Order: sequence, then structure tokens, then C-alpha cells
Amino acid sequence: MKKIIVILIVLALGWYGNQKYRSYKQGQLLDTSEAVAVNLGRTKSEMLSDKSQFKCDGRTYCSQMTSCEEAKFFIKNCPNTKMDGNNDGIPCERQWCG
Repeated sequence: MKKIIVILIVLALGWYGNQKYRSYKQGQLLDTSEAVAVNLGRTKSEMLSDKSQFKCDGRTYCSQMTSCEEAKFFIKNCPNTKMDGNNDGIPCERQWCG
């Protein structure tokens, strides 16, 4: 009977450890894939400052922006923007970033 209890305890600890490890690895994979897909070539402080100020909300044109920084965030992070007509990487050159 004592052996069965010891075996059950060992199995329970193994299961618990496995669940914690899987949770940890899942968090690492999500953090890594998001950082690579969205923020390639940017520093961590740039990513944090962008996330706290702006968010993608469907706006696509310069006339919908309120600053050069906002336009730069949108062109780097949001799909289907129409703010860089000459494809030089600088959005809204006539309105905000010129």
C-alpha cells in the first residue's frame, strides 16, 4: 500500500511539472512569434512605446492621422495602409512627416 501511495505522489508531481513546463514554453513561443512577425528590427523600448500610444483600428489614410508618429506606427504595424505613395518608408510626407 505504501508503494502505491509513493508511486501516485511521484506521478502527480510529474504531471504537475509537465503542465507548468508546457505553459512556460507556450508563453515563450507566443512572445517570440509575435515579436518576430510584428516588430522585426525594432528595439524593445520602441515596441513598448508604440503599444502604449497607438493601436490598429482600421484607419488607412493620412487624413485620418493626428501626427507623424501615429502615421509611422500605422505603416509599420497595421495592414492595408495607404500612407506611403512613393514607397520610401516615410508616410504622410505632405501632411505630417514632410
